[in-house]
Amino acid sequence: MKTTIADNGATMVATFEGRLDTAAAVKTGQDIQPLIDNADKEIVLDCHQLDYISSSGLRLFLSIRKAAAAKGGKVIIEGINSDLRQVFTMTGFFNLFEIRD
Repeated sequence: MKTTIADNGATMVATFEGRLDTAAAVKTGQDIQPLIDNADKEIVLDCHQLDYISSSGLRLFLSIRKAAAAKGGKVIIEGINSDLRQVFTMTGFFNLFEIRD
């Protein structure tokens, strides 16, 4: 699992590559700390290269959303594949996040 974060001024972009499973969630949680710290900005979670997400990964996305809600920011998820789309549908994430293709 690889996480890359870019600060583009008013927008933070996190790119996720690989499998965000339980084993990867601890390190990814550390990697996304800049998003939590800057949750007053627009945050884009780029999932074009994310192959899988577990419940632990979903919790990380929710923690980013919670921080953004508290600080007046916004979270956008983009580029989910059909497998992730199914997970997001079953878990109700489509109701919690703005999701773009």
